[in-house]
Amino acid sequence: MANDPADLLRQHGIQVTAQRLAVLRAVSAQPHITADAVAEAVRAGIGAISLQSVYDALGVLVAEGLIRRIQPAGSPARFEDRVGDNHHHLICRICGRLVDVDCAVGSAPCLTAGDDMGYEIDEAEVAYWGRCPDCLAQSQASPGADPPTRRRGSQRRITRTEGPLVRSTDPEENPPD
Repeated sequence: MANDPADLLRQHGIQVTAQRLAVLRAVSAQPHITADAVAEAVRAGIGAISLQSVYDALGVLVAEGLIRRIQPAGSPARFEDRVGDNHHHLICRICGRLVDVDCAVGSAPCLTAGDDMGYEIDEAEVAYWGRCPDCLAQSQASPGADPPTRRRGSQRRITRTEGPLVRSTDPEENPPD
């Protein structure tokens, strides 16, 4: 976090409260933190806070662009304070570890759609899936035992909550009923 957290909130027109400061500090201290983990960290720092208050503070901070919400398929939402750049994420299929990776190429959106369908594209959200170094080493040490993986196939991934749901025209993603 570049500035004093209280000043940062004020600069964005957000009322400074102990809860919001504690939530912002928790997200800054642990990138890719879940809301439950934020609540635990805030409770350790300032005492009692409801999970709803944590979600409310996270929502305000996301809406104002101070933190970013990420929701990999099959995982609870995660929050980070790395905003203002166009980075992506690596996610381990085995343990769920999530790390940042810089943009694939160039500046935002860094990827070009084959057909923009008339949209003005300003961002590409990419999640790379695989195995982290620890899980890879563990699987190579025990070649006969394949660990269970986190499957994404049967789950639909919706990363943005604004606007109407638009179904894909790809028949593989939307098989006929």
